Amino acid sequence: MDPAKLAKLQAQAAANRIGGKGTVRRKIVRKTKPSGAQDDKKLQGALKKLNVQPIQGVEEVNMFREDGNVLHFTAPKVHAAISANTFAVYGTGQVKELTELVPGILNQLGPDSLASLRKLAESYQAIQQNQQRPPNAADDDDDDDDVPDLVENFDVEEEKPTEDKSQLEELN
Repeated sequence: MDPAKLAKLQAQAAANRIGGKGTVRRKIVRKTKPSGAQDDKKLQGALKKLNVQPIQGVEEVNMFREDGNVLHFTAPKVHAAISANTFAVYGTGQVKELTELVPGILNQLGPDSLASLRKLAESYQAIQQNQQRPPNAADDDDDDDDVPDLVENFDVEEEKPTEDKSQLEELN
Protein backbone atom coordinates (compact mmCIF):
# COMPACT_ATOMS: atom_id res chain seq x y z
CA MET A 1 0.00 0.00 0.00
CA ASP A 2 1.13 3.53 -0.71
CA PRO A 3 2.75 5.07 2.44
CA ALA A 4 1.13 8.45 1.80
CA LYS A 5 -2.33 6.92 1.50
CA LEU A 6 -1.72 4.84 4.66
CA ALA A 7 -0.76 7.95 6.62
CA LYS A 8 -3.87 9.76 5.38
CA LEU A 9 -6.15 6.87 6.48
CA GLN A 10 -4.46 6.71 9.91
CA ALA A 11 -5.00 10.45 10.36
CA GLN A 12 -8.70 10.08 9.53
CA ALA A 13 -9.02 7.19 11.96
CA ALA A 14 -7.37 9.22 14.72
CA ALA A 15 -9.74 12.14 14.06
CA ASN A 16 -12.82 9.90 14.35
CA ARG A 17 -11.71 8.24 17.58
CA ILE A 18 -13.68 8.96 20.71
CA GLY A 19 -11.78 8.43 23.90
CA GLY A 20 -8.08 7.90 24.47
CA LYS A 21 -5.52 5.90 22.61
CA GLY A 22 -6.23 2.16 22.66
CA THR A 23 -9.98 2.43 23.20
CA VAL A 24 -12.23 0.21 21.12
CA ARG A 25 -14.51 1.86 18.59
CA ARG A 26 -17.97 0.36 18.39
CA LYS A 27 -19.29 0.12 14.89
CA ILE A 28 -22.70 -1.42 15.71
CA VAL A 29 -24.82 -0.75 18.74
CA ARG A 30 -26.13 -4.14 19.73
CA LYS A 31 -29.79 -4.41 20.69
CA THR A 32 -30.90 -6.78 23.38
CA LYS A 33 -32.89 -9.74 22.19
CA PRO A 34 -36.52 -9.96 23.29
CA SER A 35 -36.94 -12.19 26.29
CA GLY A 36 -39.71 -14.60 27.17
CA ALA A 37 -41.27 -11.85 29.30
CA GLN A 38 -42.40 -10.02 26.17
CA ASP A 39 -44.05 -13.19 24.86
CA ASP A 40 -45.79 -13.62 28.21
CA LYS A 41 -47.07 -10.02 28.03
CA LYS A 42 -48.46 -10.63 24.55
CA LEU A 43 -50.17 -13.80 25.77
CA GLN A 44 -51.65 -11.99 28.77
CA GLY A 45 -52.96 -9.24 26.47
CA ALA A 46 -54.62 -11.77 24.16
CA LEU A 47 -56.18 -13.55 27.15
CA LYS A 48 -57.58 -10.25 28.47
CA LYS A 49 -59.24 -9.64 25.10
CA LEU A 50 -60.93 -13.05 25.39
CA ASN A 51 -62.12 -12.16 28.93
CA VAL A 52 -60.78 -15.35 30.48
CA GLN A 53 -60.51 -16.14 34.18
CA PRO A 54 -57.68 -18.17 35.75
CA ILE A 55 -58.51 -21.63 37.08
CA GLN A 56 -56.58 -22.54 40.22
CA GLY A 57 -55.55 -25.99 41.42
CA VAL A 58 -54.84 -27.67 38.07
CA GLU A 59 -51.95 -30.07 38.66
CA GLU A 60 -51.60 -31.60 35.20
CA VAL A 61 -53.18 -31.53 31.76
CA ASN A 62 -53.10 -34.38 29.23
CA MET A 63 -54.04 -33.86 25.59
CA PHE A 64 -54.46 -37.00 23.52
CA ARG A 65 -53.13 -36.76 19.98
CA GLU A 66 -54.28 -38.75 16.95
CA ASP A 67 -50.97 -40.58 16.58
CA GLY A 68 -51.45 -42.21 19.98
CA ASN A 69 -49.07 -39.96 21.93
CA VAL A 70 -50.06 -37.62 24.74
CA LEU A 71 -49.10 -33.96 25.21
CA HIS A 72 -48.48 -33.80 28.96
CA PHE A 73 -48.32 -30.53 30.94
CA THR A 74 -47.15 -30.62 34.57
CA ALA A 75 -48.38 -27.66 36.68
CA PRO A 76 -49.71 -25.61 33.74
CA LYS A 77 -51.42 -22.24 33.91
CA VAL A 78 -55.04 -22.65 32.83
CA HIS A 79 -57.45 -19.87 31.92
CA ALA A 80 -61.04 -20.32 30.78
CA ALA A 81 -63.87 -18.32 29.26
CA ILE A 82 -66.75 -20.71 29.73
CA SER A 83 -69.27 -18.47 27.96
CA ALA A 84 -67.09 -18.54 24.81
CA ASN A 85 -66.12 -22.22 25.33
CA THR A 86 -62.44 -21.21 25.30
CA PHE A 87 -59.68 -22.71 27.40
CA ALA A 88 -56.03 -21.61 27.39
CA VAL A 89 -53.42 -24.01 28.70
CA TYR A 90 -49.84 -22.83 28.71
CA GLY A 91 -46.66 -24.06 30.24
CA THR A 92 -43.96 -26.53 29.30
CA GLY A 93 -45.44 -29.53 27.51
CA GLN A 94 -43.81 -32.88 26.85
CA VAL A 95 -44.83 -35.46 24.28
CA LYS A 96 -45.13 -38.84 25.98
CA GLU A 97 -46.46 -42.20 24.92
CA LEU A 98 -49.84 -43.31 26.18
CA THR A 99 -48.35 -46.38 27.86
CA GLU A 100 -46.22 -44.16 30.13
CA LEU A 101 -49.24 -42.33 31.57
CA VAL A 102 -51.94 -45.01 31.68
CA PRO A 103 -51.57 -46.22 35.30
CA GLY A 104 -51.55 -42.67 36.67
CA ILE A 105 -54.51 -41.31 34.72
CA LEU A 106 -57.01 -44.17 35.06
CA ASN A 107 -58.35 -42.92 38.41
CA GLN A 108 -58.93 -39.43 36.94
CA LEU A 109 -61.14 -40.64 34.09
CA GLY A 110 -64.89 -41.03 34.18
CA PRO A 111 -66.93 -43.79 32.46
CA ASP A 112 -67.26 -41.83 29.20
CA SER A 113 -63.55 -41.14 29.13
CA LEU A 114 -62.73 -44.79 29.78
CA ALA A 115 -64.71 -45.80 26.69
CA SER A 116 -62.94 -43.21 24.57
CA LEU A 117 -59.59 -44.28 26.05
CA ARG A 118 -60.33 -47.87 25.11
CA LYS A 119 -61.14 -46.78 21.56
CA LEU A 120 -57.95 -44.69 21.46
CA ALA A 121 -55.90 -47.66 22.67
CA GLU A 122 -57.34 -49.86 19.91
CA SER A 123 -56.49 -47.27 17.26
CA TYR A 124 -53.01 -46.93 18.79
CA GLN A 125 -52.48 -50.68 18.51
CA ALA A 126 -53.60 -50.58 14.88
CA ILE A 127 -51.09 -47.80 14.18
CA GLN A 128 -48.33 -49.79 15.87
CA GLN A 129 -49.16 -52.88 13.80
CA ASN A 130 -49.10 -50.85 10.57
CA GLN A 131 -45.70 -49.43 11.48
CA GLN A 132 -44.29 -52.87 12.28
CA ARG A 133 -45.53 -54.37 8.99
CA PRO A 134 -42.82 -54.08 6.30
CA PRO A 135 -43.96 -51.95 3.33
CA ASN A 136 -42.95 -54.62 0.76
CA ALA A 137 -45.29 -57.23 2.20
CA ALA A 138 -48.38 -56.46 0.11
CA ASP A 139 -51.13 -59.02 -0.16
CA ASP A 140 -51.85 -60.19 -3.69
CA ASP A 141 -55.51 -60.86 -2.86
CA ASP A 142 -56.08 -57.20 -2.00
CA ASP A 143 -54.70 -56.06 -5.36
CA ASP A 144 -57.14 -58.33 -7.25
CA ASP A 145 -60.13 -56.80 -5.47
CA ASP A 146 -59.29 -53.31 -6.68
CA VAL A 147 -59.38 -54.05 -10.44
CA PRO A 148 -62.50 -55.74 -11.90
CA ASP A 149 -62.13 -58.61 -14.36
CA LEU A 150 -62.54 -57.76 -18.03
CA VAL A 151 -65.52 -59.21 -19.86
CA GLU A 152 -64.87 -60.33 -23.40
CA ASN A 153 -68.37 -59.75 -24.81
CA PHE A 154 -69.25 -56.14 -24.35
CA ASP A 155 -71.07 -53.78 -26.65
CA VAL A 156 -69.23 -50.88 -28.19
CA GLU A 157 -70.95 -48.46 -30.48
CA GLU A 158 -68.97 -47.65 -33.52
CA GLU A 159 -69.01 -44.13 -34.81
CA LYS A 160 -70.69 -43.72 -38.18
CA PRO A 161 -68.45 -42.00 -40.71
CA THR A 162 -69.82 -38.81 -42.15
CA GLU A 163 -70.71 -39.27 -45.77
CA ASP A 164 -70.67 -35.71 -46.88
CA LYS A 165 -67.57 -33.55 -46.60
CA SER A 166 -69.66 -30.41 -47.02
CA GLN A 167 -71.36 -31.13 -43.69
CA LEU A 168 -67.96 -31.20 -42.01
CA GLU A 169 -66.98 -27.90 -43.56
CA GLU A 170 -70.21 -26.29 -42.40
CA LEU A 171 -69.60 -27.38 -38.82
CA ASN A 172 -66.13 -25.86 -38.83
